[in-house]
Amino acid sequence: MTFCLGMKTIDGLVAIADTRITSGIEHRTSRKLTIHHHAGFPVFLMTSGLRSARDKVVTYFDEWLRGSHPACARLYELVNAYGEQVRRVAREDEPYLERSGMRFDLFSLIGGQLGEDAEHKLFLVYPQGNWVEIGESSPYAIIGNSYNGKPVMDRLLDYGCSLDDALKAGVLAFDFTRTSATDVDYPIDVAILTTGARTITEHRYTAADLSEYTQWWVATLKKSGAEAPGAWTTAIPHPSPVAEKAEKDVERHVATGD
Repeated sequence: MTFCLGMKTIDGLVAIADTRITSGIEHRTSRKLTIHHHAGFPVFLMTSGLRSARDKVVTYFDEWLRGSHPACARLYELVNAYGEQVRRVAREDEPYLERSGMRFDLFSLIGGQLGEDAEHKLFLVYPQGNWVEIGESSPYAIIGNSYNGKPVMDRLLDYGCSLDDALKAGVLAFDFTRTSATDVDYPIDVAILTTGARTITEHRYTAADLSEYTQWWVATLKKSGAEAPGAWTTAIPHPSPVAEKAEKDVERHVATGD
């Protein structure tokens, strides 16, 4: 499985991807977040699904980027070109995958801003090559293992968040996922595109780099749980084990006359 998260805020885009690759019982580390350039602008790409499909699609996409095609003015045009490479690989490989009992499975997140885009853009691309744009009302998308991190993102992220706050929320969502899923793990790759910038900043974090932050959350959640209002719990009787034992002893004495 995979954890790749793309976030769109008023201040820019944030991308987070884990690096664990699982093959049977074997684990290795490999990038799932890559930076590409088109017409002088950078875009980031993250993928979840069959690694062989991902590597082939990205190779074809890089080849397309080096070709003599007219430059795309808007990011959606570049996403369309990427989608064509997804369909190309699906046409080539899907019949053979199906014979082996597998299916073509590749989800992608592409973010950036090209010359005629009014703002930074984030797109989710499906295995069929079609896409949806991630917007202000729901400003993030997770591909791969989305179940464990989604509640965190729904509560902590909104379009008005700063990039720092978005990064903090995203790392927490990743850590929740990593805790519950053995096939998602450190290190994580992070890419940030600030509104109006022409460069994407990248950084890789290890578990040690983020241990202070994640341990703070564990301690804070435990403390908050203990201090949370709990008068409503008294509606469910829960006698102590000592009291239950004493009650059973009395019942046994009455029944046996001992």
